Parts: sequence; structure tokens; C-alpha cells
Amino acid sequence: MQAEDSHNNLMQTPKVWHLPRFRDYSLLWTATISQVTASQIRFLAIPQWLLAETGSPAQVGLIGLVQLFVQGIAVVWGGTIADRFDRRYVMAAANFATFVALGLLWLADITDILKVWHVYAAIAFLSASWALASPARASLTPKVVPTKYLSVAVTADVAAQNAGWISGSLLFVLIALTADVNTSFALATVVAGVSSLLPLFIKASGKVQEVATLSPLRSALQGFHFVRKHPILPGLFALDWGITVVSFYREILPVLATGLFAGGAFATGVLGWTSSSGALIGSILALLLAKARPKGWIVLGATFAYAILLIGLGASDWLWLGAFFVGALAAADSITVVARQTTVQLTTPDHLRGRAFAFMVLAAQTANNLGILWIGFFSERFGVEDTMYMGGTLAIIATLLIAIFNKPIREYRQEA
Repeated sequence: MQAEDSHNNLMQTPKVWHLPRFRDYSLLWTATISQVTASQIRFLAIPQWLLAETGSPAQVGLIGLVQLFVQGIAVVWGGTIADRFDRRYVMAAANFATFVALGLLWLADITDILKVWHVYAAIAFLSASWALASPARASLTPKVVPTKYLSVAVTADVAAQNAGWISGSLLFVLIALTADVNTSFALATVVAGVSSLLPLFIKASGKVQEVATLSPLRSALQGFHFVRKHPILPGLFALDWGITVVSFYREILPVLATGLFAGGAFATGVLGWTSSSGALIGSILALLLAKARPKGWIVLGATFAYAILLIGLGASDWLWLGAFFVGALAAADSITVVARQTTVQLTTPDHLRGRAFAFMVLAAQTANNLGILWIGFFSERFGVEDTMYMGGTLAIIATLLIAIFNKPIREYRQEA
């Protein structure tokens, strides 16, 4: 642990508002907000550009296919890299790659040479840089706070991500009202530049105390076997898959805005803002539930609520009602995200933490990308409304089956 020992005795009971006293954690937290803000702007701007250019929800859904293959490789190696090199520099380098890719996308757009295949290539590069940065960022948290603050720090990490989603969505809404998608690319580039600099100012070492001596392939397999044999993580991942594969909407919001509400970039921004705000509320609820030990039942309850809310979203024919359901969906999902991340951080040795987190990201991102494909494909053929009904019904069935047949989920208790 690299945080100063003098901080260990500052407070007897760790509280989330104590975290700013740790300088390195504040830098990491701010870098996370900057990184996610840039990503949220591009999550909204790129699908909006594709939908306007092609008019096809299915082509927007191809974002999921592109990311599926790229992230599947990049995130595993990202975890291995995070367990071999200083995580500060890995995070900074990956965020700098994002800065470069967004800058090239912006330049291509303002010079009127941007083509659909250019956008798919940029998506591939951006998803790879995100996948490389995520394990390094998450693995830095235990390095910059004392162990007894780790649980609240993980919740604050999720809150930082949600704050980034909110700020990115708000900026996109403002741009939709005053400018165009090209301006979104420019702003995302600037914010990504900030996120690439902040990790360099962290003083605590990001090096792993016990560096792996195995080959990169065997090192990755070691992380996989750790997760596979974990008593609770496979069940949490399966539960996430059960709902996300048939429902992931966060990176395809323009399709929802057009298909449900006949809206454009402004409607997309509103849905993005309410989704991000709901996720922040969900992380606050997770913080309030931090001392509740039956985490399995909390996750099952949040997942079942998510499935029901999908059906409500499909029935919405008014933008602000749909925005409410999107926000509630994000809140329910955020509770499950906090549970997964806390479990990884608290139950994984430091020398395996990057790889364990990478496999968590791999499971989540694979489900997300399949969900993007699902919504894009079925929305074009059956409409967004019926796609939401179908996804909600299947998610209810999946949640009930996992609750019935996965005993470790039901018995999952967080240590006091």
C-alpha cells in the first residue's frame, strides 16, 4: 500500500467524504471523470453521426460487432499489462491514445472526408484504448487509499464514472442546442487530453509488488482461472449477461430517441443525461446499502427491477416519461456494478487485481456489445417498442432462472 500511513488514523469509521484528503485519490478520481466525460460524448456523438448518415439502426448496432472483437482481445491484455507495468503510465498512455483518435475523427469531420468506415475504424481504436485503460485505472485505487477505505473508494469510483456520464451528456445536450456533432468531437478531444495528463501527477507508485514472471499468455490464463474458480464472480457475471445481452442501450441512445420519440440529437442528449443521473443515484443507493451483508439478494432485486423497467421504457410514448425509465434502469444497473467491482477489489490479491478486473470488464463489455447488436438488429426489423418488450421479458426469465439455480448468488454475503 502506497498511501501515507499517517492517513490510516485520520478517522475511525471510513466515510466517502473523507476521500478528498488523499491527494492521489483525488487526482485519480478527477482523471476518471475526465476520461468518462470524453467517452460519453463520443458514445452519443458517434451513433448520432452514423444514424444521420445512414438512417439505419442496424448499422448503428454494428458498433457492438466492431467493439466485440476488439475489446475481447484488448481488455485481457490490458489486465496483463496493468499487472506488469506502472498503472499510472498505462492509464496515461491509453488515455493519450483516445485523445489522438478523437482528434483525428474531429479533423476528418471538419475537412468533410469522414466516411462510415472511418468511423468504424475509430470505434475499434477507441474501444481498444478504453479497454487498456480500465484495468489500470481500477487497479490504482487500492494503491492510493488505505485498505479500510477501499470499499467506500470503490463506490466513489463508480460515482466518478457516473459523474463523467452526466457531464458528458449535459455537454452533448448543450452542443445539440447550439452547434453540431463536429463540435462534440472537438470537445471530447480536449477532455481526453486532460485525462491523459492527470495520472502522471499521482505520487504513489502504480507498480505491482509481486510482478508476474509467467509469459503474457500464461499470465492472462492465470487471471482467467482465478476468476473461473472464484466462489461468486462467475454468478455475478452470468446475472449481468442475463439482462444486458438483450437490453444494452447506453451506446445506442439515438436509436431509442428516434424510434420511441421521433427525436434527434437533443432527445439523445436528454436520454443520456437521465441515464447518467440515474446511475449516479444508483451508486448513492449502493453506498447506503454498503453495510447490508446479503449482497446477493440486493443484486437479484436490482436486476429484476431492471427487467421490469425495460418493459416500461417500451411502453413510453413521451420523451420525459421515457427519460424517467432510462434513469431508473441506470440506477438499478449501477447497484449491480458496485457489487461486482467491490467483490473484485476486496477478494483479489494485488498481483492479480488487474487481470481479475480485466475479465470482469471483458464479461461486461461482451454482454454490452451483444446488447448493442441485439437492439440495433431487432429495432430495425420489429421497432424499438417491441424490442424493449422482448428484452424485458427475456431478462425477467433469465433473472428468475439464475436466482433459482445459482445458490452462491443467493447466499452471497459481504464480510462485515
